[in-house]
Amino acid sequence: MKWTGRFEGYTLAALQKDLISGVIVGIIAIPLGMAFAIASGVKPEYGIYTTIAAGILISLLGGSKYQIGGPTGAFIPILFAIVMQYGYDNLLIAGVMAGILLVLMGMLKLGVLIKFIPRPVTIGFTTGIAVTIFSGQIANFLGLTHLEKHQDFLPNMKEILVHLGTMNFYSILTASISLVVILLTPRFLPKVPGSLIGLVISTLVAALFFKDQVATIGSSFGAIPSTLPHLYIPEVTWDRISHLIQPAFVIAMLGGIESLLSAVVADGMTGSRHNSNRELIGQGIANIITPLFGGIPATGAIARTATNIKNGAVSPFSGVIHGVVVLLVLILFAPFASVIPLASMAPILMIVAWNMSERKEFAHVLKTRTSDSIVMAITFLLTVFTNLTTAVEVGLLLAVLLFVKRMSQILSVAKVLPDPASEKVRPHMVTEGHDCPQLNIFTIEGPLFFGAANLFEKSIMDTIHLRSRILLLRLAGVPFLDTTGEANLSSLVQHFNKEGGIVLISGIQQQPMEFLKRTGLYDKVGAQHFFEHTGEAINYALQQLDNNKCLGCKHFAFRECASLSTGEHHQDTINKLNTGNTDQHTLSPV
Repeated sequence: MKWTGRFEGYTLAALQKDLISGVIVGIIAIPLGMAFAIASGVKPEYGIYTTIAAGILISLLGGSKYQIGGPTGAFIPILFAIVMQYGYDNLLIAGVMAGILLVLMGMLKLGVLIKFIPRPVTIGFTTGIAVTIFSGQIANFLGLTHLEKHQDFLPNMKEILVHLGTMNFYSILTASISLVVILLTPRFLPKVPGSLIGLVISTLVAALFFKDQVATIGSSFGAIPSTLPHLYIPEVTWDRISHLIQPAFVIAMLGGIESLLSAVVADGMTGSRHNSNRELIGQGIANIITPLFGGIPATGAIARTATNIKNGAVSPFSGVIHGVVVLLVLILFAPFASVIPLASMAPILMIVAWNMSERKEFAHVLKTRTSDSIVMAITFLLTVFTNLTTAVEVGLLLAVLLFVKRMSQILSVAKVLPDPASEKVRPHMVTEGHDCPQLNIFTIEGPLFFGAANLFEKSIMDTIHLRSRILLLRLAGVPFLDTTGEANLSSLVQHFNKEGGIVLISGIQQQPMEFLKRTGLYDKVGAQHFFEHTGEAINYALQQLDNNKCLGCKHFAFRECASLSTGEHHQDTINKLNTGNTDQHTLSPV
């Protein structure tokens, strides 16, 4: 196992720690696996199969030492919608396709890109998913019957309201017992999984005191088989693949985000560092194989991963052990699962939804009242009232558009002249009666990209003197230049060259300089027209002036202008400029 690089120096003591953490996490995973499967619209055993297969494969092949994989709450709305629209067989195909996409993303080293999804979008759809999960368990909590399932939130809420008259007191009692036990267990028995204790106690109460009065897994889905799942390959056609590309992509993206977030949490708790691309490949392989045994899509589970670490896990073996524990429970105790009331499982998912809702972060972003608040709120509402695909697409598009708008507002273009008092160039020095007709100096600050490049060109063209001979652009404050920005800069250069003028550039940063060299604009401007400091560029520019036009000029933009305007010591001034023997423009190096 040394090929993974995560088992070097593995000892018997480490195995003991992994064994303890693996058993604990495996016990916790059993009720969650069944609950997630039922909420996703499939049989509970499929959640167990997913926990076993994906849990073992993700731990062995992933890029995090502590990651626990399996079915998660985040997938519930997506998987439920796919089952409702396409059916269970197509869900398996979409899962395999998503796995292939994840492997490709890992091989193409795209793991780092997923981390750049804006936080408001993540908070928005995560909170929306939490609302969907929570509301989806109201019917089981109340014991409502004869409800018709829908893909959308509002029709499902309408079904609950219409069927409130079918409330079952025994279901409410069972769910309440489970909820109270789940909430109290961490306080009195912090080392014991509350979801399992709540499930067991509420099931025993229902079985002993009001048997057959509440819906159970057995009465709703049939008995859970105690045998291993058989290899099952659904019929794959091109028509099915084409219809499932979009849901498969959503599963892959959400799976990638969820798994890498979980890995980051694990890194923070342990001081380790995961391999994001290997994690995607491991997640992908798990999602390719798991559906072949009837399992649903899986990803890294943040809560179970954190529990794994808190209980002393030291290697991926804990994740493997967790899968083996679930397998043994399936073989030995599957018949007993049939008597578990659905009402007992409803609080488990409600607590999961509450914990994943990111309510504090949601409220914090809302209070900022910025464009991020808008992106988050719209993503949240679309997740709840439409679907996750639409929500993420619109959320990302809005985030990009608002980012472009903000970045375009950052760009500033200011006409400047030297300020003798500070030995720097300042915008306030430019006035109607104090501006050189032949030399225009502009300070540009901010990225010159497609969202702001037009503003850059327009600001300069609207401001420059019509007979200006020289344009000096101070680009020290431009960190980035794209093709559109280069095109607008090129347009300025062509305009001045056509009119017999020249463009000088000072203080240009590395990225814009390299880009100009690649596009050929560097050669068009001329290497001799690039300067490190503004003072050097001004000295060069003054040498290029038409001195005859300086005679009689009253603007006095530069110290040399007094001599050039009157013609006094005219040749002296020219000689000093030509030899560089003038202290006029010892400006700050910007």
